[in-house]
Amino acid sequence: MEGVEVERPLKLHFIPFPAPGHMIPMCKIATLFASRGHHVTIITTPSNTHFFTNKNSSFAIPFFHLHTVDFPFQEVGLANGIESLSSTADLTTATKINSGLILLQGPIGDFLEKDPPDYIIVDCIYPGVYDLADKLHIPTIGFTVMSLFTVSLLESLRTTHLLHPHTDSDLDSHSFVVPNFPHHITLCTKPPKMFTIFLEMMLETIHKSNRLIVNSFTELDGKECVEHYEKIMGHKAWHLGPHSLICETVQEKAERGNESVVSVHECQSWLNSKQENSVLYICFGSLCNFSDKQLYEISCGIEASGKKFIWVVPEKKGKEDESDEEKEKWLPKGFEERNIRRNKMGLIIRGWAPQVLILSHPAVGAFMTHCGWNSVVEAVSAGIPMITWPVHGEHFYNEKLITNVRGIGVEVGATEWCLYDFGKKKVVSRDNIEKAVRRLINGSSEAKEIRQRARELGEKARLAVQQGGSSNNNLLSLVDDLKRWRDIRKTLD
Repeated sequence: MEGVEVERPLKLHFIPFPAPGHMIPMCKIATLFASRGHHVTIITTPSNTHFFTNKNSSFAIPFFHLHTVDFPFQEVGLANGIESLSSTADLTTATKINSGLILLQGPIGDFLEKDPPDYIIVDCIYPGVYDLADKLHIPTIGFTVMSLFTVSLLESLRTTHLLHPHTDSDLDSHSFVVPNFPHHITLCTKPPKMFTIFLEMMLETIHKSNRLIVNSFTELDGKECVEHYEKIMGHKAWHLGPHSLICETVQEKAERGNESVVSVHECQSWLNSKQENSVLYICFGSLCNFSDKQLYEISCGIEASGKKFIWVVPEKKGKEDESDEEKEKWLPKGFEERNIRRNKMGLIIRGWAPQVLILSHPAVGAFMTHCGWNSVVEAVSAGIPMITWPVHGEHFYNEKLITNVRGIGVEVGATEWCLYDFGKKKVVSRDNIEKAVRRLINGSSEAKEIRQRARELGEKARLAVQQGGSSNNNLLSLVDDLKRWRDIRKTLD
């Protein structure tokens, strides 16, 4: 209509942290904006582009773009191509990658100056981006792959001085109740000193960003947690997930992330031959690497349980063709013959697996997980109960939401919190593993009640992303909010 100004779409630059569990959900959230006509650019490094450029997916839409910045390998002492935390399992390499990210502030800043967006949406753990954006007078929006439950809990610990650097000798201190929190949560372990410092830096970034996008849905974190967060942080959080339900096709689910080492047909054929709720799915994410001793206990525990299983074992760098003698350090002699080849009780996947596809299959009855937030959200979205095995990061906090608050899982009994998994002193026993598996995959009234709660929450997740659902409404509200503040800034300039 003549004389009526056409509303200008938002221009958004996304900066993901280079780890699969961070890049994948941010990419899915970014497509929500692009699919509605807003101009989205993801800033990443060359070796990580495959996480965002699946030609068969909905990512190939007109307003979705990539900008790459070269990673400074030589400056930080890394080999070419090592640009993601999934490429390493040791703290030294991870530290070098983080140093490289700090050096990337220069080329990222150059790009932002040449092509300034309305907003930068940045992973809250990406080092230094908020200060860079502030220098360029570009407002930022925080993005977290943690639950709002966990972020709120951490802030409660920080404001009551229970989240602060301490010596490693303090790690086995007595259990304590989280103060100033809407749920009664008892913690029996504290994070290592280095991770505590990292958590405080993350919370500082969230405070400065003044808005937070969460890969979850309101019904999972709970309204009481949302209200608590807004009260203690002084700004709004926007639940736009779960990201796993943004996938629309079987092919998208199968091709999500790295290339799977097993075919979709092989996985589906194996699962199709199993009864409903009879299979245990075991996966500890892309960054957890257990010792041979712990893997041995897992194999003994699941075999003793007598339950069918799919077990994703991280690829051992440099040991892709390990000998039978090396294999027997982590897999009992004859395990594969008894459980894989002879009676088809199990399937072992070495490397990346099509997790979203597996969890959505009706044969899967439980998920043994490290409690990484993406895995939790994917399980909840599929209505699958969990056996919780926290390892590092914020896993121990997520476990409390799963078991104590929502009642959709049981604990395996892990208590040791490490930055990385090598060097762990404690081993979760085969007995604990067997008991947890039997507790969820049986016909007991407890198992049925846990499964029913998981199914109900899964239905709420599916409704959240549909038209009129909580996450869909949040997206529309956030877009309106961002346009309004953009236009206000424009009038003030």
